[in-house]
Amino acid sequence: MSKNNTEKLDRRKLLSSMLIGGLTLPVISSSDESQALDDSNKNSLLWAVAWQETAAEYGALCHQAFNLARLRVDQALSNKAPQSKPLAVITDMDNTLIGASSYWGYLINNGMDFFDDAIWDQWLPENNITAIPGSKDFLNYCHANNVEVFYVTNRNQGEETYQYALDQLHYLEFPYADTDHLTVYRDSSNKTPIKEAIDSTHDLVVMLGDNLNDYKRDYYVDGIDLRYQLMERDKKEFGDKFILLPNPTDGHWVRAIFGDSEPLPTESNRNILKAAATRRAWTRR
Repeated sequence: MSKNNTEKLDRRKLLSSMLIGGLTLPVISSSDESQALDDSNKNSLLWAVAWQETAAEYGALCHQAFNLARLRVDQALSNKAPQSKPLAVITDMDNTLIGASSYWGYLINNGMDFFDDAIWDQWLPENNITAIPGSKDFLNYCHANNVEVFYVTNRNQGEETYQYALDQLHYLEFPYADTDHLTVYRDSSNKTPIKEAIDSTHDLVVMLGDNLNDYKRDYYVDGIDLRYQLMERDKKEFGDKFILLPNPTDGHWVRAIFGDSEPLPTESNRNILKAAATRRAWTRR
């Protein structure tokens, strides 16, 4: 018998004796290794926040949105008649102009996988924020061409809410950062009233947001399919009347899944999230 065959036989005898003696051997596989990962590495926010933080594609989508918005401004300027109303742009703030990745990073580092309103309220006054790629160039272009920018946001951090929002505009050195151009809704996410008010005094060029509810209140509905149907109804208006910025972490798309824009971090809600993510999952045969 060759040396190699002898070694194989010896190994088999050793394995048999260990099993007979009641000793079990751990079997290490890639799936077992992944199961052994710390829970902090399983956070459902990781992919979305990593994409926002690192993907050139994310930056490209933002620049694409603001390039298109600038094109709409140029078209409006070229078509503007003498003595007509002044031109205006309406824009959301959070995740449209202002990046909040430091907030999401904090949640991840502290083992949290759902939006936390109390932490958001503590984080916001710190101004640990960045300008969304392309936003400042677009806003400055509007200012240089006398196109007024109106900032509209819904937040509630108590009596200081309005000042916090204004401070962020100043911190990022955005134009039109004044009380004439900033509207803050504390008790509602319905931006229709200010849109109608601005539309009565200005020629509205375009609206920008990271949420379809920034455009129309119609999208504040429960149900994924209904919201998607509304989107299909309005599809010709996107890129024309409304320009959408990418946001994979929060928004009213979350409400369509859970029935709540800020669902609690429960196992039940994690199961609902998984079910939403796997609606069209392949079933292997």
